[in-house]
Amino acid sequence: MVKVKDLVEALQLETIVPARSNKLPIESSDINRPGLQFTGFWDYFAFERPQVLGKVEMTYLEMLDAKTRYERLSRFFSFDVPCVIICRNIRCFPEMEELAAARGIPVFRSTFVTTKVVLDMITFLNNYLAPRATRHGVLVDVYGVGIMITGESGVGKSEAALELVKRGHRLVADDVVDIRRVSDVRLVGESPEMVRHFMEIRGIGIIDISTMYGIGAVIRSKSIDMVVHLELWQEGKEYDRLGLNDEYTDILGVRVRKLVLPIRPGRNVAIVLEVAARNLRLKEQGYNAARELDKRLTERLARGAAGEDGDL
Repeated sequence: MVKVKDLVEALQLETIVPARSNKLPIESSDINRPGLQFTGFWDYFAFERPQVLGKVEMTYLEMLDAKTRYERLSRFFSFDVPCVIICRNIRCFPEMEELAAARGIPVFRSTFVTTKVVLDMITFLNNYLAPRATRHGVLVDVYGVGIMITGESGVGKSEAALELVKRGHRLVADDVVDIRRVSDVRLVGESPEMVRHFMEIRGIGIIDISTMYGIGAVIRSKSIDMVVHLELWQEGKEYDRLGLNDEYTDILGVRVRKLVLPIRPGRNVAIVLEVAARNLRLKEQGYNAARELDKRLTERLARGAAGEDGDL
C-alpha cells in the first residue's frame, strides 16, 4: 500500500480526481501504459498496476468518436485500477473524470514527459515498497564502502564508529539500522528519524554527531557492502589469518560479505576497518592480496620441484 500524499509529493502530481482513501492498493513497482486496452485488446491487462497515460494514449482517445471513447473508458474503469496518471499536462477528458469519480479511482496529472514520470515512479515505488528489516548495529561510510558493525552490547561498536568519524568518515546510523532491499543484490541502510545522527557513548551519554563534528560527518543513507562482526578474543578459537575464502551473511535474501574481527585491549579497530574497506575495493577491482601470495608460493614450490627433478 502506498500513501496518496507520499506519491503526490514524490512525483509532484496535480490531483484531478481525489482518492476515497489515503492509501492506494499498489504492491509492486511495475506500471502499465494501457494503449492496447484502448484499442480493444483486454487480454493480459495488468489493471493492478498504476496506469500511466502519455501523449500516445491520450491522442488516440481524442481521435475516437465520443461514443466509442466513452465505451473504452467505461471498460477501462470497470477494473480495479489503483490510480491513473496523465503526463505532459494534457487535459483530462470530462468522461474520464466522471467515470473515475464514480468508481473512486484517483486521477493525477504531471507536467513532466511520460518517460520521466515512468522512471521517477518506478524509482519511488522500488524504494517505497522495498522489503525492510531492522538490525542492531552501527552503519558507517568508510572510503565509500558501507560497513555495518555488529556485535554484542558493550563490545565497542559505537567507539569504533566515533574514531572513524574523527578520522574523516561518516556516520549513517548508531545502535539501530533500518535496512531496505532496493534490488536483488543491493541493500540500503539508514537511521530511524527519531535518533538520526545521535550516538550513545557509555560513560558520556548521548551525543549529536552532526552538531559536534559538522554536517559532513553524517550521511542519511548508505548501501551495506560489508558486515564486520566484533567479538571479544576467544582463546583457542581459530580466526581467519589469510583471507583466502570470503565469508558471507544473508540479509533480506541478499548475500553480503562478512568479516569476523576479534577484539583485544589496545587494538585499533578503526584502522582495521579502514583497511577492510580498502581491501574490499581492491577485491572488487579484481585484486586479492591473499590469493596473490598463494599464487607466488605455488609458483615458487613448482620451480623448486622442477629444479630438484633437473638435478636428478
